[in-house]
Amino acid sequence: MTTSPSNDPFFKSPFCAQYWREAKKSLKSLRLLVLAALLVAGRVAITGFPIMVGENLKISFGFFLNALGSLIYGPYVGILTGFATDILGVILHPMGPFFPGYTLTAMAGSFVYALFLYRARITVRRIVLCKLCVNIFVNVGLNCLWSAMLYSKGYLFYLGQSLFKNLLMLPVEIVILLTFLRIMLPVLSSAGLTPPQPTKHIPF
Repeated sequence: MTTSPSNDPFFKSPFCAQYWREAKKSLKSLRLLVLAALLVAGRVAITGFPIMVGENLKISFGFFLNALGSLIYGPYVGILTGFATDILGVILHPMGPFFPGYTLTAMAGSFVYALFLYRARITVRRIVLCKLCVNIFVNVGLNCLWSAMLYSKGYLFYLGQSLFKNLLMLPVEIVILLTFLRIMLPVLSSAGLTPPQPTKHIPF
């Protein structure tokens, strides 16, 4: 089991009990819950105006707020914000039938971001691996399954479309997320929302 020393605010991995105990505290923090609500509102506003590139295929840029929130408050609150974002998005910006699978996708995305970014030393490699996992396993793996269940075409049809789009967008999304976190990490640290990173710049 990986542990975090008492003088070290970061965890080497989420596979330790202390990581989950620390994340659970976010559920009792009014400050973090209010922040989570604000980030949900921002995500709903941004994702309500996606760029459509094909049938049931869209590009949305709310992911960087999702990653930021999960970095701050961890997996428990992250899952709740994923649920709230999807439900509110369906209500305010309906784009096709409601399907609970897509709600699960939103929750899973927040969960994966938290596993990689919450109480972690942020590096370029960690951001790349995080975004790769979200795009491949969540955006492609889960969403293709839901599309195949909802529409007439099979899983492989949606897999080809979604895989192409997610791999095409991956470098762009990594650059956006990396740039955004470079700006926000010192702000979050100054506000006492996250521990200060060991270096001023995000190392490889």
